[in-house]
Amino acid sequence: MTIITTSPFIGRKKELKQLQSLLQKSSASLIVLRGRRRIGKSRLIEEFSKQFTHVHIFSGIPPTEKTTIQDQLHEFGWQLGKSLGEPAFKDNDWNDLFLRLGKRTRRGKTLILLDEISWMGSKDPDFLGKLKNAWDLEFKKNPHLVMVLCGSVSSWIEKNILNNTGFLGRISLKLDLEELPLFDCNRFWLKWGEEISAYEKFKILAVTGGVPKYLEEIKPQLPAEENIRQLCFEKSGLLFNEFDQIFSDVFGQRSPIYKEIVQCITNGFFEYEEIYEKLGVDKSGVIGDYLEDLVTSGFLRRDYTWHLKNGKSSKLSHFRISDNYLRFYLKYILPNKEKILRNGLSQVSLTLLPQWEIIMGLQFENLVLNNRQKIQSVLGIKPEEIVYDNPFFQRKTLRQEGCQIDYLIQTRYDNLFVCEIKFSRQLVQASIIAEMQQKLRRLKAPRHISKRPVLIHVNGVSNEILESQYFSNIIDFCQLLGKESNNS
Repeated sequence: MTIITTSPFIGRKKELKQLQSLLQKSSASLIVLRGRRRIGKSRLIEEFSKQFTHVHIFSGIPPTEKTTIQDQLHEFGWQLGKSLGEPAFKDNDWNDLFLRLGKRTRRGKTLILLDEISWMGSKDPDFLGKLKNAWDLEFKKNPHLVMVLCGSVSSWIEKNILNNTGFLGRISLKLDLEELPLFDCNRFWLKWGEEISAYEKFKILAVTGGVPKYLEEIKPQLPAEENIRQLCFEKSGLLFNEFDQIFSDVFGQRSPIYKEIVQCITNGFFEYEEIYEKLGVDKSGVIGDYLEDLVTSGFLRRDYTWHLKNGKSSKLSHFRISDNYLRFYLKYILPNKEKILRNGLSQVSLTLLPQWEIIMGLQFENLVLNNRQKIQSVLGIKPEEIVYDNPFFQRKTLRQEGCQIDYLIQTRYDNLFVCEIKFSRQLVQASIIAEMQQKLRRLKAPRHISKRPVLIHVNGVSNEILESQYFSNIIDFCQLLGKESNNS
């Protein structure tokens, strides 16, 4: 089977190199690939499949309350027949279906993709055990065979495959596909890219993040506002209808609970206790498990702070929405859903939306934090020099004031690069200097450590800031859109 697509393949050089390195082995390879919906898992495997003579693609069907084991078996049997050029197989057991496939893939360079594997196996407790046996008894006998277990329900894969003793020692490569870095995102503007401002691109990326499928929907010849209007504020727009599909695919019948959790942290960074309080529930391991599911699935990020004295991680952490589309949907699409269905927001002005500057600031922080290697490269910091880097916060106590840093890098050479990530529709004004000075005064660090203020902006800075020479580095968003970082 040949996978056909019309969109150009952009980025993923590192991941593709990791996959291709497996072809140098003299034994079969089992790969686990996971990542959020639309992140480009299938597209990556499509590109990888060009190295193979035989390609067999299978996908589970989205489970509903009425979906049965038999439904998944029949679907796999139909796909197997199609892949082998034969009538649908009507076996009633995974062992029989895997045996049929194994017999047909004993020779030659062969790629087998089991896509949305959690759907395929969620109804059958013996599915993975039978797959493991089929791998041991059939598939791995072909030294030129690669099997990819792929899915968007990352928490299911974590629990049932990666932490399953049955697969211990069998997995050759585990890939977690994340958003594309900004220098790859920039390529989606095609031939128009050089003429479009960094701010114009930022407005799109504030909605899409680095999700390839969303970026493919950009019409570069149209202004950012028109792209966003068509994608988000029209009832036929991809991003208008995307959220419910994502959450039902990943979390199934429990999706309303997960939705309630992410809604309560839309506006910033929150600790466990604050989330419990916002939800109006008592502390419990269940909510903690849900939060970890959201982190594993790539929708939330849990940022741990650390001790500047020794560079060791603290127990204190914040949760934040790390997926720009998710926040944009919850903040601006969901509250206006009925209006959009009535075509009532066809002429929406983005800057007049509630809390626009605040939300764009959070979206800007996400883009920067998701591209921290580029920041490190611009600052001339090598990966091996870093003790710890993350958003940083210190709690207020009797001995110290509270303090929160957008992004902090601590190096082995006793330097703290204190990064202020500042979104503004106009030039950043000199008042930012006093704000940074106050943060540095509050930041409690050993006396031998130097603090170097860094400003990261999207729309320029005032002459007063430049003339002050206060910041050790000033980084423009357009630098992050530039060529690939050496640290990547």
